[in-house]
Amino acid sequence: MASITLLEAAKAAFNGGETKRAGVIATFARASAWLANLPFRSIPGNAYSYNQESVLPGVAFRGINEGYTASAGVINPAAEALRVAGGDLTVDPALVKMFGTEVRTTQETMKAKALAATITTKLVKGDSSSDPREFDGLQARINIAGNQFVSAGTTDAGDALSLFKLDQLLGKIAGPNRQLWLNKAMIQRLTQAARTTTVGGFIMWTPDAFGRQIPTYNAVPLVEPYPENDGTEPLAFDEQGDLGVGGSPGGTTSTSIYALSLGDGYAGGIQNGTMDVRDLGEDTETPILTTRVEWLISLVVEHPRAVARYGGIANAAVVA
Repeated sequence: MASITLLEAAKAAFNGGETKRAGVIATFARASAWLANLPFRSIPGNAYSYNQESVLPGVAFRGINEGYTASAGVINPAAEALRVAGGDLTVDPALVKMFGTEVRTTQETMKAKALAATITTKLVKGDSSSDPREFDGLQARINIAGNQFVSAGTTDAGDALSLFKLDQLLGKIAGPNRQLWLNKAMIQRLTQAARTTTVGGFIMWTPDAFGRQIPTYNAVPLVEPYPENDGTEPLAFDEQGDLGVGGSPGGTTSTSIYALSLGDGYAGGIQNGTMDVRDLGEDTETPILTTRVEWLISLVVEHPRAVARYGGIANAAVVA
């Protein structure tokens, strides 16, 4: 089955008469631009098995009456297990009686936003070795000693974002549907650089599916995350500066930028059916109305050049 976005899933639920489900799914998409852009493929069972391309087969020219040397590409089998994410959206029926059904919708929307924030953070910071109930995010998947990592430098406190290294990051990504995931401060730094004649940087603004203006760098969307409930950014300036690349790990005042190629065969999400939204009604012991949201999901990277990371970036003016 082809992948679909959350917005497409919300439209399908609405057209099927599932208005509550459609509203919750749309809230996830509206709250988190990362989730809104991530395509999800529905799979049966509890895991998705796939072959990740590693080395392409060899090709050559030949002369008349000559043969070819047989060769084969290298395929690395891989699998991703689904994880169960969700929560109960509760409201006191007395509030519904006093203020109408809108108060329940408001409470459900708030809880849906909180769930979206948590899942958004796990897309980068998820680590199954620390908590086996969550999936591995991009940080756990990209080896800082590997080809898909770009180091900002060796300064313990981090080094300024370099447009040249940002171009290197994009150069490590294959596939047509590319995005850059970064925090708001770095988007502001890039916008600042575009106004600085000695630095530059091709920044433009385009509308997203909700009509919001999204900045782009060289036609690649700059997508910021949805923060946690306490305001914590998933890509805050709390990472080690040199990440151990230039020596021993240093301070914790830098951040990372992630480049992704989204779509089938590259990077995306998997799910066992679209998000499940169930109205459980009123509890028999406690006076609460409960709506349960559950989503069997995980992150999958099918291509070795579908994701890349630029780490050790300080909150400083951009350099060329």
